[in-house]
Amino acid sequence: MRIRYVLFIMLAMTLTALSAHAQIEERRNNFAIGVNGGMNFNTVFFSPSIKQNTHQGVVGGLTARYISEKYFNMICGLQLELNLSQRGWSEKIEDGSGNTYRRTLNYFEIPFLAHLAFGRDRGVQFFINAGPQIGLFLGDKEEKGGGEWDPSHRPNGVVYQYGKAIENTFEYGITGGLGLEVRTGIGNFLIEGRYYYGLSDFYGNSKKDDFSRSGNSTICAKISYLIDLTK
Repeated sequence: MRIRYVLFIMLAMTLTALSAHAQIEERRNNFAIGVNGGMNFNTVFFSPSIKQNTHQGVVGGLTARYISEKYFNMICGLQLELNLSQRGWSEKIEDGSGNTYRRTLNYFEIPFLAHLAFGRDRGVQFFINAGPQIGLFLGDKEEKGGGEWDPSHRPNGVVYQYGKAIENTFEYGITGGLGLEVRTGIGNFLIEGRYYYGLSDFYGNSKKDDFSRSGNSTICAKISYLIDLTK
């Protein structure tokens, strides 16, 4: 647990230092806003473990980006998003019961990203986004199926999650991704693949709790459309 706290703090401090101390070759003042949307492919790190299929959900929201400078060939800026995001898990039940189980967790999430891009001001750019992310749990949906519900033969007897309410509504982690941006006269079109690693747990993780680990792990594929307000 302490290691996850240290990683989170170190990443936040590193991004702040890079933004504050980078040498400026060419000043920019490019502020853009827009929308983003895509798909989440989520699993959950459980301990004790639970076999899972990938849980699919949607993500979308608003994006604001500020480009402050170009250092040699690298375009540097900051990006903030306000998103609604579906995560959760879908269990891979192989005990012969025919049961299915899917749990969707809905979050309001805010990624704080350093934006580094390479390419031409008008045309195609390759970019990297990375930084900390926080989230607020909004609600969930539990789906049980496959005939008569019989969890008595689950592997390792792990059944604590069924009907168990989310205990920690605030979450945090680190996220990063790669993408391409096409900058045109009618706006900027972006496609990105991103990974989120949750450093927090949505269930209690003390010795008396059922799980010592319950953190989200998300691969996200998204597209965005941004309009430049200042150049």
